[in-house]
Amino acid sequence: WKDRFSGDFCDGRIAGQRFLLLKPQTYMNESGRSVAAAARYLKIAVDDIYVFYDEIDLAPGKLKLKTGGGNAGHNGLRSITQHFDNDYHRIRIGVGHPGQKDQVSNHVLSNFAKADYMWLEPLLEALARSAPLLAAGQSDRYLSEVVQSLQPEKPRKTTDKKPSKHSDKATSKTKPRDKTAQTPGARTEPNAPSKSSSALAENLKKWLRGPSDEQ
Repeated sequence: WKDRFSGDFCDGRIAGQRFLLLKPQTYMNESGRSVAAAARYLKIAVDDIYVFYDEIDLAPGKLKLKTGGGNAGHNGLRSITQHFDNDYHRIRIGVGHPGQKDQVSNHVLSNFAKADYMWLEPLLEALARSAPLLAAGQSDRYLSEVVQSLQPEKPRKTTDKKPSKHSDKATSKTKPRDKTAQTPGARTEPNAPSKSSSALAENLKKWLRGPSDEQ
């Protein structure tokens, strides 16, 4: 990580594409200064920018993706629009609404409760693991991959019926099953990550998590 563009910055490669991570260290409502400085200096097109942010209008753990549109009162997004452009991609991570309007500020500025980590940790892991799809520009598939990977595996159906002698003989003549074959419910990775891409994905996970409780 480096201190650049008024934020924490790192870069590397995922799926053969250069990937840049930027976490503005300005006040949240001044995030646009950091994003605009990085985008202009590095000549990054608005279509290549993905902003991950908390969304109180979505249930905790729910995800949505959109491009452009309104900022729904989110001051960080409004700042990016004012300083740079509005047609960037937004990955909305639901954190739920506290129920009362006057509690919103405290809700979004507070740390996650320990109970929230039951859904938060797997979600951040999935968002980082599927990053090669974002690098390939497949944002819709990226979202589907993340959601699918969070679904519990369906139990395999079993049968109490014993095989007949005939079936025993038949299976003894067939070739042994390939151990590398995918088992039901297993997920295929979009791209086998290299060591450098794995490290960057881990950085992405830490970046999404934000400051630790110890900090």
